[in-house]
Order: sequence, then C-alpha cells, then structure tokens
Amino acid sequence: MANALDAVLAQYEKNTNTTGGGGNKISQEDRLKRYFTTYLPKGTKSGQKVIRILPTPDGSSPFKEVWYHEVQIDGKWTKLFDPGKNDGERSPLTEVHEELMSTGKDSDKELARQYRPRKFYIVKVIDRDNEDHGPKFWRFKDNYKQEGILDKIIPIWKQKGDVTDTNEGRDLIVDLSKSKTPSGIEYTVVKTIMYDDPTPIHTDKSQMTEWIEDELTWQDVYAQKPVEYLEAISRGETPVWDTELKKYVYGNDTQEQTSFGGSVSSDTNTGKVEDPQSKMDVDEDLPF
Repeated sequence: MANALDAVLAQYEKNTNTTGGGGNKISQEDRLKRYFTTYLPKGTKSGQKVIRILPTPDGSSPFKEVWYHEVQIDGKWTKLFDPGKNDGERSPLTEVHEELMSTGKDSDKELARQYRPRKFYIVKVIDRDNEDHGPKFWRFKDNYKQEGILDKIIPIWKQKGDVTDTNEGRDLIVDLSKSKTPSGIEYTVVKTIMYDDPTPIHTDKSQMTEWIEDELTWQDVYAQKPVEYLEAISRGETPVWDTELKKYVYGNDTQEQTSFGGSVSSDTNTGKVEDPQSKMDVDEDLPF
C-alpha cells in the first residue's frame, strides 16, 4: 500500500498550497448504519472513538473530495451536494452566490457566504465499536486554517507510514469533547487524533477482504437532492415530499412557501409530509 501514502500526501500538499443523489443499493435503515459520526450523546462531555481507515483497491488516496452547500432549512443545518463543483453541472445555489458577489455590496457579500460551496472529505472506515455494521463513511470539512481533522491525521501518516496498510497499518483514536457556540448550542469537537500500535485490519483474512472489497460508495450513503430541490431552496422555498406522487413538490404545489431557513406546514390528508431524508444527515460538525 505504499502508493496510498504517496497519494494522500500529494493530495494534502495540493490542497494546503492553494488559496483561498445517493444510490439505491441499501435501505434508509441500513444507510443510517453506514455513517460514522463523532456525535457525543447529550450529557456526555468527552469520549473516544476508535476507527481504521480502509485502503482503496487501487492504492489511491482514501480521502474523497466532495463539495457541499451548508444551508439552514426549517431551522436545521443541512448539507446539499453541489452539482457544479462535483460534476460540472448547473448549480442553482452557486448561481445565487455569484449573483450576490457581483453586486459589490458588503451586505450581499455577507449573505453570499450562505450559498457558497465548501469542500469536505469522505473516507471509508471501520468503527471498532460497531464492526458488525461493516464499513462506514466519515464526512468532515476541509479547514482552510489547516486545523481540521485531516490536518490531525496527516502528521501520523508522515511519521508512521500508511495507516491503511492491511497488515501493518494502525487504528486511529479520535479524542472528542463537547463545546458550545456563543448562543449556547452544543456540538462535538475532535480535540486530537492519536495512533495505536500496528495491527492487521482484522485477524480473520476473509473478514478483512470482505471489508476492503465492499462495493458500497459514499454516493450510496449520502443523499443527493435533484436540481429542482436546489432551485426551490435558492428561491427561499422549503420542498415537501409527496408520498402519493413519490417526489418533491415545490412553490404553489406545497401548502405554503417559506423564507430561507423557515418552516412549511404539511398536510397528511394529501400525503405531503416532511422530506424523508431531512433527518439522515447525521454529521455533528457545525457550518462555521
């Protein structure tokens, strides 16, 4: 797995030297088991989680770079896949960002921050406390100050070599604590990431092979909304899932419209309910 070390370091150097729809392979219930989250339960002030980053079959970097918009919908921060940065397709929220930036007004520039895409990393891991769940996906934000999660992992990689090596890699110990925003909202902070002694990914080679060759991808786990959904958000509407039509309804088709970050009522008699994916984004990190 020597190629993985080179690929990770090259990727990291490239990013630190620069300025400035999910699949259907699994059910929603199973999908929830495939998230790795640093969330600490309410009332818990600190804790640790132990993970093993899985190698990629081709020796490339295990850290996938994916761009998301972070917006507040119905009072909840949500990450929306950006089709522009990721796939080179039209991105309604990026269009709003660019339009606001073009006015030259300081107030518009501040508002534009809500619509700009942000880089995240997604890496496939084994959660040692939940090995029976199989490989999970850990999504975390790129930190332009180089104080983020990847910035805590890279020094270990440089000092100890390829931590994803099947036989001589290392588990990582993620040290967690609770913090609060100025408004009093609690969230989890990754304080440090330490390394364990070299070990195989698993003592059972068949289990190890099954994990490494697992075909589930991050696209199967992290939902991607259709462009119509993104357009509705850019217009200040809250899309509603219609259980009869099995699709989102927008604008005049919903019970009421709402301003950006507001709420919308649902009508169970017409089969319109909240977005079924709204509670599936279980990332703990806050958007600032």
